[in-house]
Amino acid sequence: MKNRFTSRFPFLLFLIVSFMFTGCKVAEKSLYVKSKHDSNQITVWLDKEGAPYYKVTHGGKPIIQDSPLGLSCDDQDFTSGLSVAGISPIEEKREQYELKVSSYKNIDHVFNRKSITFKNKQGATMVLDLAAGDEGVAFRYRFPDSEGKSRKIKEEVTGFHIDAAAKGWLQPYNKAGDYTPGYEDFYVNVKPGDPVNGERNPSNGWCMPALFNVNDTKSWVLIAESGTDGSFPGCHLQPDSSGGMYKMAFAEKDEKYTLPLADKVNVWPEASLPWVMPWRVIIVGDNAGDILLSTLITDLAPASKIEDTSWIEPGKAGWSWWSHPDDHSPEIYKEFTDLSASFGFEYTLFDAGWEKANSDGKIIDHAAAKGIKPLVWGYSSEYFEPVKRKSRFRQLAQMGVKGVKIDFWCSDRQEVLAALQSVFEDAAKERLLVNLHGTTIPRGWHRTWPNFMTAEAILGTESYFYEPRFPEKAAEQNTVLPFTRNVAGPADYTPFALTMRKYPRLNTGVHELAMAMIYTSGIIHFADSKEVFDALPVPVKDLIKEMPATWDTTEAVIAEPGKALVLYRQKGSLSYIVGINGTNTNLPVKLDLAKYGKGFSKFRVITEGNDPLMDFKTQTYPVAAGLPLTIAPKGGFIIQFVK
Repeated sequence: MKNRFTSRFPFLLFLIVSFMFTGCKVAEKSLYVKSKHDSNQITVWLDKEGAPYYKVTHGGKPIIQDSPLGLSCDDQDFTSGLSVAGISPIEEKREQYELKVSSYKNIDHVFNRKSITFKNKQGATMVLDLAAGDEGVAFRYRFPDSEGKSRKIKEEVTGFHIDAAAKGWLQPYNKAGDYTPGYEDFYVNVKPGDPVNGERNPSNGWCMPALFNVNDTKSWVLIAESGTDGSFPGCHLQPDSSGGMYKMAFAEKDEKYTLPLADKVNVWPEASLPWVMPWRVIIVGDNAGDILLSTLITDLAPASKIEDTSWIEPGKAGWSWWSHPDDHSPEIYKEFTDLSASFGFEYTLFDAGWEKANSDGKIIDHAAAKGIKPLVWGYSSEYFEPVKRKSRFRQLAQMGVKGVKIDFWCSDRQEVLAALQSVFEDAAKERLLVNLHGTTIPRGWHRTWPNFMTAEAILGTESYFYEPRFPEKAAEQNTVLPFTRNVAGPADYTPFALTMRKYPRLNTGVHELAMAMIYTSGIIHFADSKEVFDALPVPVKDLIKEMPATWDTTEAVIAEPGKALVLYRQKGSLSYIVGINGTNTNLPVKLDLAKYGKGFSKFRVITEGNDPLMDFKTQTYPVAAGLPLTIAPKGGFIIQFVK
């Protein structure tokens, strides 16, 4: 008599093998997540060597082509030989919050989330978290082990494969120097695979955010980071993008010129387990305006860590440095405090050299007497060491200071990013606002720390002193940076610089004025002198007095990076249309004033006067009237709706 098991063995073997193959197919099919409305999808898989890859599609069309994933660590390798150990169910997560500084005040977005657990040949695990929403997708790595041991990452092999036919706007990542890296270079128009070019300083890669026009120019994509904290350095893209493959790079060990950082053989990311790493963010849109308006970076950042934010107030500030860089007298600081008071600004900024002018509290007491909140400049090394930083913040708060501008960080090393998080936290404890200069780009931090109002990391109007190419390129850059740098967080461009400097301005006066409303910054630090402000026409003065520093809603009316940008902006009862021309030719535009002017009887339009570089012309029309409008070369306009 045959053994019952052996007689059924072929059938059982068939079932087992069938189950194995079916299980593999199920696993493969479930290694993706789609946005709620199916517009965006990120798909992950393992190749035959067990190396992880991903791709991103938008409306079924490729946005990021097949690209590598994985981490090579000092004790484990997660770049090949992996297997799928687990897949979480899809979780719907809603991000609903308010931003103190943004193009939109109220954010309400829904994401689909999924986590995939990979196991290497040694049995160690790495989790890949996936997120997909209507504005794009993101992923991050996690080590879930809880034993508390330390781990270093020698290499992150993450890549972003961009189609060869795409075009991009990228900024060179400057090598370490006296004032670099500081994210203060030109964005250059490139094709995938182009070497680093057009840089102001020697460079060894490309910065993020990185903007590309893909899918036969039908889609736009912005590559960025979110949620970077003290457990990881700031990252950029490697200089070699052969075949359109842009790969991640860590901060360099010599990024330490301005801070007391230790010399190290390497500066690999290092943390104790468990370890959650930053999000790699891929913002996707059908047009460039979708990129400009995206809040995906803050959606993925940790929620606010400040419970009571009632003391945090966006606003405008007078600022003496641009017009009087060598004058540190009490009189000049008082003059600009008086300027702030006359224009209804909330703040006055005392820049480098203010301490001597404040003997016996002269300039701070004067600001308090005028009802103006003083902000003061400081050097990064004063705020790097914890005890010294906390003592300094406490001292400033007791003096009546309301915010700090901290300059010359010039590093993306992990220790520096950890210090920045502590700066936000310790400043908040003393109810101080924070403005970073000579710094890395924000990475969603203004959601987590709402007292973080603005940062430089932008080639702003001080470049009229230092950069010979700036006058010619400024208008073009102003139509690129809102789609790149400003998407990452508030940008301290210091607008409205009319007085001619070493490298004379070519943008029109209206273009310069419009930049105060194009860029989003929690505090708008207006450049130029009291004499310039006093000489402005009354309608321009009134506009400056009433314009807000943050917005309830924004719409991109015209969005063409490198060419033109027109925004509709609204805050409470205030409504505007603001536009700039980034080219050297006239630009006719057609605007639906009836659409944007609902509830208003008329509108006031500010354009160039007889001398386009210095003069302003103001005309008023009923909303029902049509307006043939041509933006002057390197020019601009501002439409102000009036009840």
